[in-house]
Amino acid sequence: MKISSFFKLVEIQTKVASVLPFLTGVAFCYYRYREFDLLRLGLFFLSMLCVDMATTTINNYWDYKKAILKEGFNYESHNAIVRDRLTEKQVILTIGILLVIGALFGFALFLLTDWVVLVIGILAFGVGVLYSYGPIPISHTPLGEVVSGTMMGGLIFFITNYIQIFERGYINYYMEYMTFHLAINMKEIIIIIFIAAPLIFLIANIMLANNICDMEDDLINRRYTLPAYIGKNNAIHLFVLLVGLSYFSMLIGIIMKWLPISTLLVFLTIFPVYKGVKEFLKEQNKAKTFVVSVKNFVVISGSYVASIFLSIIVSMLA
Repeated sequence: MKISSFFKLVEIQTKVASVLPFLTGVAFCYYRYREFDLLRLGLFFLSMLCVDMATTTINNYWDYKKAILKEGFNYESHNAIVRDRLTEKQVILTIGILLVIGALFGFALFLLTDWVVLVIGILAFGVGVLYSYGPIPISHTPLGEVVSGTMMGGLIFFITNYIQIFERGYINYYMEYMTFHLAINMKEIIIIIFIAAPLIFLIANIMLANNICDMEDDLINRRYTLPAYIGKNNAIHLFVLLVGLSYFSMLIGIIMKWLPISTLLVFLTIFPVYKGVKEFLKEQNKAKTFVVSVKNFVVISGSYVASIFLSIIVSMLA
């Protein structure tokens, strides 16, 4: 398999949806806790990237196998298996290698941390497979937006923080007299989840935009995603709402002093984002305007992580 075919198969350009939550987690963890562990972060990044690429490959393979509509942009141009004439053996082998490598790096990370990481890792691994595979893949249901946003925007951010601060005891557990005890510092966990909220909303919005653009093809292929249940107009309104909520959650974080004042710079992105949203509202097309959702994510999330890093640099120079 050519490297260009591999990159197309795993849709390497979409990995920004996992890399930016990871970088934001790195920035926030250092800003709030002054923690940075290169080895743990490296192991998690490699495991995360492999599982993400495997999930995308499974999704492309399953779409190829189950497609009823075998013409058009999604089938002939978007799917690398058809475009580059890849064999099923090549694709299955790629999936297996990526999952094994991801599992090995994840297990190594568990050995350096604790059981919470192992449990969350197994959960993420399982959801990653079921998201695109099975009798009814999660991505083909109304839960696709919730799961993709929560897993990629929320869980990646959470794990990036947790693997560096687990020794502080924010999650404690032990067994005594056949009773399992669990104690969670809800304040810190809620803050971490809340700071991840913009990432959750924006990644969910990428999935939503994808499903809006594919709605007609999905119905032919018997995929009943969220827009099919709530209607295209309501889905478009939700698309706009999620963009607004990403900004609103950051504003609350600044007011609560969970985020640095430099995060206000992110609000300068409202102007290009507004222009992109208007473009999407005019036409919902996979080949032309779907990219708006990805651009919004990159612009807002990129500015988000940059603003936190800026605060760290300023504090170092002060």
